[in-house]
Order: sequence, then structure tokens, then C-alpha cells
Amino acid sequence: MSSVTPDQPRRPAAGVRADARRDDARPAGAGRNDDARRTDDGRREHGRREHDRREHDRHRDDARRDDGRREHDRPAGRPASGGRVPAPRRPESGRGRAPLVVAAGVAAGWAALTSYLPVALVLALAQFSEDAGSVAGALRAGLSGWLLGHGVPLQTTAGPLGLVPLLLSGLAFWRLTRAGVHTSRAMGARGGRSPRQALTAAVAVGLGYGLLGALAAVLVSTDDLRVSPVRAGVTHAVFGALAALVGALRTTGVAGLLAERAPAVLRDGVRTGLVAGLLLLGAGAGAAGLAVATGGGDAADMIGAYRTGVAGQAGITLVSLAYAPNATIWSTAYLLGPGFAVGAGTAVRTSEVSVGALPAVPLLAGLPSGPVDGFGAALLAVPVLAGMAAGWLLARRLLRDADERAVPEWGALLGPAALAGPVVGLLAGLAAAASGGPLGGGRLAEIGPVPWQVAAVSTAVVTAGALLGAAAARVLARPAPRA
Repeated sequence: MSSVTPDQPRRPAAGVRADARRDDARPAGAGRNDDARRTDDGRREHGRREHDRREHDRHRDDARRDDGRREHDRPAGRPASGGRVPAPRRPESGRGRAPLVVAAGVAAGWAALTSYLPVALVLALAQFSEDAGSVAGALRAGLSGWLLGHGVPLQTTAGPLGLVPLLLSGLAFWRLTRAGVHTSRAMGARGGRSPRQALTAAVAVGLGYGLLGALAAVLVSTDDLRVSPVRAGVTHAVFGALAALVGALRTTGVAGLLAERAPAVLRDGVRTGLVAGLLLLGAGAGAAGLAVATGGGDAADMIGAYRTGVAGQAGITLVSLAYAPNATIWSTAYLLGPGFAVGAGTAVRTSEVSVGALPAVPLLAGLPSGPVDGFGAALLAVPVLAGMAAGWLLARRLLRDADERAVPEWGALLGPAALAGPVVGLLAGLAAAASGGPLGGGRLAEIGPVPWQVAAVSTAVVTAGALLGAAAARVLARPAPRA
């Protein structure tokens, strides 16, 4: 039994808080006030939670609207980010950027190296085959060929050497376009459609490439071979800037922007001119290949006469291949009519062939022996047919894009066809100028076609052919039904 009497107060049981005792001691009605106070506190707490939830929802909706605006402003051609919320553009682009000087220098140096090594390898084959070469001599010869491939003339004891191997020029141009692409990406200008950024990347690459050209001219100059560092630096800077600009315009999206803003007549005319020019060059390449194949025996005898061994003969063959684009342009000038020269006072045309003593170069083994006659005169129709084909394709494309079988107006059709001729003339004249040059002094100082003659004839021939082809397609063809 408990020792506590009924009159003695009991101790609070374990776990009962002292607050309960105080509550028991409160007067009647105090508990209801506390309950009301706690109810008000709960309501305020619930209101704060509801307010926080609404604020969270509002911020989330604002973020979604910002993402929608960024997706709407995204330049055309850039892939969408999918369902993921994109990261902030500014920090992301900052991590991908590199200093302009570093990016342009690395890109220009890599372009120079990748275009120089094949030249050094080809020229080293001929030197080592004679057991008279060295590593330093092969490297110096490679630098000389590399400079020549960019249009820098070499002053030798036998006279100036300025016949540019266009295959090497094409390789260097391609590598520099990639340099423009990489520099634009390193700047964070990809898809920005900013002409200023594209021009900045091109100029930066050109300056770096110009410094490399000037340095190569200093290293290669000797008593027997002289190259102007100033001429080399300027030539490489211009060459590098133009090539890099092509890549930068494409990467930044400026090329697409210019195409969108150009008039339709200009776009169609340039496209038709490019098609006609490619058809002309294809015909010239086919004629040059057929001529070399016909004179293949003479070419093999020339290569064997060098007696430099297998490596040396391989080097001579590769050097001849480096001039294959030159032969293609000469053959195109031959088909157009003006022809070309292989020395002072010489002419190779469809109506006349007068050449003297020629150097033992396998590429010259395919020269015609006389003027064309009989079925050979059909070659004169090839440039006209190329222009007609380009005009026909232009008309077919416009007819296919016409709405409800509507025939395009004569102005919309003949305007681009007439513009195709000057486009081809400009390109043909530049190609003719690049393909010729001196091969020493004396009678070999004049090699290649006359640029202005090629430009004038190609403009007239392609313009007439494109107009005829486009008009014939409009009269004979019908618009294709739309799918």
C-alpha cells in the first residue's frame, strides 16, 4: 500500500510536463484562448507555405518562358536542345573560348604544317634517289615548293620560277578554310551571324599565316635562290585571310545570311554560273586526260630518261600530278578558243599549234600535234553545250518550284541566265591567271593562257548558251506537279 495519505498531494507522474500543471492552475477560459492563438499561428504558417509555393511556381513559369524565348531566337541551322533546360549561354561560351591570338596562331600553324609536309616528302624522294640529298636540303626544297604553291615567285640562277602547282594551292586553301572554322569556334562566334566576328577570325589567321610565309622566305634564301620576305609575307597573309574567310563565313552563319538577303535573280545567276563553270572544267579535265592517255608512251619515256631510280621517278610523277589542275585550265582555254602558250612566241589553239623545243616534262606529252579538223571541230561546241545545260537546269528548277503549274516570267528566267555568263567569265579569268607563270628565263618565261581572252570568250559563250537553254526549257517543258 502506498504511504501517501489521501490528504497528501500526489507527485506528477513520469512523462507529464510541467506545462500541464500550469495549465491545470489556469483559470477557466484560458485554454480556449491558447487554442485560438495556436489556430491563428497555424493559419499564418499555412499562408506562408502557400505564398512560398506560389512564388516557386511563378519562378518556374518565368524560367519556362525564358527558355521559349531563347528557343525562338535560336539562329536557323542550330540544333535544338531537346527537352533539357539549356545551361546559361554566357558561362558555357566562356568555357569554350580561347584567346584570339592563340587560336589563330595554332590554326594557321597547323594549316601550314599539313600543307608543307607533302611537298617536302615529294621533293625529298627525288633528292635522296640521287644519293646527293640531305635532310636539311629536303626541308629547304620543301619550303621552296611550299612558297611557290602560294604564288610566291622564286628567283633562281636560271631565271624566275613562278608556275604555281595548283594542286598544292588547293590543299593549302582547304586547310586554311578549316583554320577559319576552328578560329571562329574558339572565339565563340559559331552561328552568331556576325560579319565582324567572321572578318576578325579571317584577318587573325591571315596575319599568322603571313608571318609564317615571311619566316619561310628568310630560311630558304641562299646565294642561288632568293625569295623576298616582304612579298612572301603579304602573299601568304592575303591568301590565308581569303581562305579563312570562307570557313569563317560558313561557321558563323554569315554566308546563309547573305544568301537570304540577296535578290533571287542574283542567287540564281551565281548558282547557274557555278554550274556552267564546273561543266566547263569537267570537259577540260576530260580532254586533258584523254590527251595524256593518248601520249602515255611518250610520257613514260620522259620519266625513264631521268634515270633517278624508282623513288625519283615517283617524285617526278607526283610533281606532274601537282600541275594537273593547271593542265585542266589550259585544256579548258583550248576548248574555248584562245588556247595557251608553252613558251614565248608559241600558241596551242584549235586552229593553230606552233611550239618549239619543250622541256622533258611528262605533262606536256599530251600536247596536240596540229589544228583540229573533221570531227575534232565538234570540240568547239562543248562550251556552248555547257552553257545550254546550265540554262536548262535553271529553267527546270524554276518550273518545278512554280505554284499551280504557273510558268515563270521571262524576266525571272532570262535574268539569271544572262548573269551566269559574267560569273563564269570572272572565274575563268582568275583561273587562267593562276594557272600560268614563268618557268625560268628565256623562251619559257611565258606559259599558260591569256586571262582577259579567256574571260571575254567564256562570258560570251556561256551567256549565249545559258539563254538558249533556259528559253528552250521554258517553251518545251511543263511545270512539274507539286507533291
